[in-house]
Amino acid sequence: MLQKVKELLKQFINFRSLRVRLFFIILIVGIVPSAIMRHSVLQSYEQRAVEQRTQVVQNQLRVLADHLVNDDYLSRPYSTVVNAELEMLSNLYDGRVLIINSNFKIAKDTYGLSEGKTIISEEVVKCFKGESLSNYDAEIGYIEMTTPIIDNRNSEHPSKIIGVMLTSISSDYISSTMEILNRKAFIMEVIMNLIIITLALVLSAVLSKPFGRVTKAINDVRAGYSTELLSVPDMAETIHIVDAFNELLAQRKALDDSRQEFVANVSHELKTPITSMKVLADSLLMQENVPAELYREFLEDIVSEIDRENQIITDLLALVKMDKTASQMNIASININDLTELILKRLRPIARKKDVEVVFESERTVIAEVDEVKMTLIMTNLVENAIKYNHDHGWVKVVLDADHQYFTFKVSDSGIGIPEEALPQIYERFYRVDKSHSREIGGTGLGLAITKNAVLMHRGSITVSSSEEEGSTFLVKIPLTYIAQ
Repeated sequence: MLQKVKELLKQFINFRSLRVRLFFIILIVGIVPSAIMRHSVLQSYEQRAVEQRTQVVQNQLRVLADHLVNDDYLSRPYSTVVNAELEMLSNLYDGRVLIINSNFKIAKDTYGLSEGKTIISEEVVKCFKGESLSNYDAEIGYIEMTTPIIDNRNSEHPSKIIGVMLTSISSDYISSTMEILNRKAFIMEVIMNLIIITLALVLSAVLSKPFGRVTKAINDVRAGYSTELLSVPDMAETIHIVDAFNELLAQRKALDDSRQEFVANVSHELKTPITSMKVLADSLLMQENVPAELYREFLEDIVSEIDRENQIITDLLALVKMDKTASQMNIASININDLTELILKRLRPIARKKDVEVVFESERTVIAEVDEVKMTLIMTNLVENAIKYNHDHGWVKVVLDADHQYFTFKVSDSGIGIPEEALPQIYERFYRVDKSHSREIGGTGLGLAITKNAVLMHRGSITVSSSEEEGSTFLVKIPLTYIAQ
């Protein structure tokens, strides 16, 4: 249990963890709106409470203003009834009321402190002009408002403002209510935040769990505990990851299978010539007075087996050489036409054994910067394959062409062709389309792998099109000027 807690803490310390990021995203998405909502609701309530309080008091002040006009209070501020109403209003709202006449003198102060004094303020001046104002100060806890005293008795000057009531009322009731609401809202927010944190922990764990399963499955495969294809269909993202991994795993299995098969084949191929040579040599040693003709025949068979073994070893060494990243490219300006003619001259004897016609067409003279040895490997492998995997009395056509950037070397044949499903794998090492036929003609499954490596080292490309029993066409495209890496 303690170990599990430590692992969780370690994950949360590492912000690169998907689980941690999901946790914080869910937390922020939950808490921030909650805090904003609490603030907005409280602010809206406070504003609404102030507006309602102000409206109620203003209504009472307008009624009181009518009483002031009817009793001519501004001229004779001695009305017992009006004074009682003013005192009652002041006590009711724990506030202060100032009655200001048209000369800006205070006719009545419910606090009895400023009567007879002059008051000129922006609020009072605007009120005399017909603009009633109210101002809420949350810090000192008061609402201040102005109410015009309008005299409608004079028909010549109706709605004449003859005075102003400057009123300040306590907002303690609103503040007390706000404190209570704030406490309740805070408690609710804390509860909501705890729920959000719990939800964030659960959701981050649930959402990241499929990735953990993918990681565990990949680690199991890497450690060799499992070779099964993965299946984590929880989310589209995990499906994509799993599909990519399964594809990679399938390629790895195919490569491992082909390597194992290659090792078995090479072991057999290397052992068979040696066994044959030993049998032939033992036969000669066990016989006395062996005829010269038989002796020659056995020696020719031994030479053939040696050549066969040498070819396998040569292909293996060529592939190993290609694999070395430090392999040097001996670039030189070469006449590709002459090189092609030379290679075809060497291979025509092989073609004649199967009565295969080899045709060379050159569209123009091609001079390119290439590694002659590797270029020879490319051409030799492609043309030799076209001859070996051809039908008797068939044909092989080699076309050389170029533009201002690249030259192309195309080899077409009338051979047995390559199945469509095998085309993506023909450049894989140790892969052979027809294993029995390849063994008959001495194929090791390395030729096209070597060829593609050599093409890529020249920064070129190789493509193939083929149909079974209709032949194949390989097209190599290589820059005329070598581009160093």
